[in-house]
Parts: sequence; C-alpha cells; structure tokens
Amino acid sequence: QVYLVESGGGSVQAGGSLRISCSVSGIGDRSFFLAWFRQSPGTQREAVGGLYTHGPTYYTDSVKGRFTISRDSEKNTLYLQMADLKPEDTATYYCAAKGPGSGGFWHDWTTYRYWGQGTQVTVSS
Repeated sequence: QVYLVESGGGSVQAGGSLRISCSVSGIGDRSFFLAWFRQSPGTQREAVGGLYTHGPTYYTDSVKGRFTISRDSEKNTLYLQMADLKPEDTATYYCAAKGPGSGGFWHDWTTYRYWGQGTQVTVSS
C-alpha cells in the first residue's frame, strides 16, 4: 500500500518562499509518477507539477520559474519549493501518486490513485 503524508504548510507574505514536503512510502523501486496538486474553495483541483521517479519533471505554466519539485529517494520524500509566492497560490496542496501502467495525462487529477491529506498554504498580500 502506498501512503503519502504532506507537511510544511503555513502562512507567508507575497514574494516569500516556502517548502512543503511529502513523505512517500510503499512504492519501492517501481516507477511511479509523483505529483503536486492544489485546490482552493470553490475551484477545481489544479495540477502544479510532477515527476517520474526515474524520469523528467513537469510544471504547470503558472508556476514555471517559481516552483521547483524534487525528490530525495533516500529519505523517500517529495518536495515542492515555492518562491515568489502570490496570493493566488493560496490553496490546500496535495501530494499524489500513480503507479506503473496508469494512463492519462500527468495533470489529470482523476487518474491518480493515491493521495495525501493535504497541507494549507496561505499567501497574504
């Protein structure tokens, strides 16, 4: 079983930085796609970015150049480093995973089987 646990959310002023983490367990050496999504009240869940455990990294256009996704395989942790934060980045951020053979686009949240509980990021102006 795959388990994902996010941590590190909080409040920050516009222009600031924040790093959130996702502890990943249960994927072993299999090639999973790990992603970050976000959702604010009344909006649809939105892809932020993601990476293959043995492959490239992808970002949605609105965060390119500001957010960086990385993975520490020894610590089994996925990170989302956020810089130049804007009030519109305010949301609950979720870590998600899908396994080998899972179809669909990386940014389609409906194709992910495993989800964390979410961590809140609030950016004030």
